[in-house]
Amino acid sequence: MDFDDNLPVGTSDASGDAAGVRACDVTILVCSSCRDETGSDAHPRAGERLAESARRAAVGQGVTVRTVECLGNCKRRLSAALLRDGAWSYVFGDLNVSSGEDLVTGAQLFSTSTDGLIPWRGRPDSLKRGLVARIPPLALIKEDK
Repeated sequence: MDFDDNLPVGTSDASGDAAGVRACDVTILVCSSCRDETGSDAHPRAGERLAESARRAAVGQGVTVRTVECLGNCKRRLSAALLRDGAWSYVFGDLNVSSGEDLVTGAQLFSTSTDGLIPWRGRPDSLKRGLVARIPPLALIKEDK
């Protein structure tokens, strides 16, 4: 899909065609220290295996996959986050080592979202059931008065 670099994110071309919507960079952060449901200490840890699954699914998709040491979501097992500049951030749990493709599908939906949210329609079930938190971008936070 070609994007018109003169169009702001979330707008369409003169024809109103959705093809005019520019994709935004999305990063998938995977907790590399997560263990599987058995609590196994085996290496590579389940989180590293999930990150590798996401990296394989992301090849050629314009999605970045990175790992972090801990997302602090241990009770929800394998965890990952989707981040996009100027948009809401998402944290997911209860994933499994083969959820990499679901994370990339979610990242692709997120990258073309015009409102900075991951659309519910088309979102993989694991990202519907596993939603832990949705965090607003700083620009949307209003000061208490």
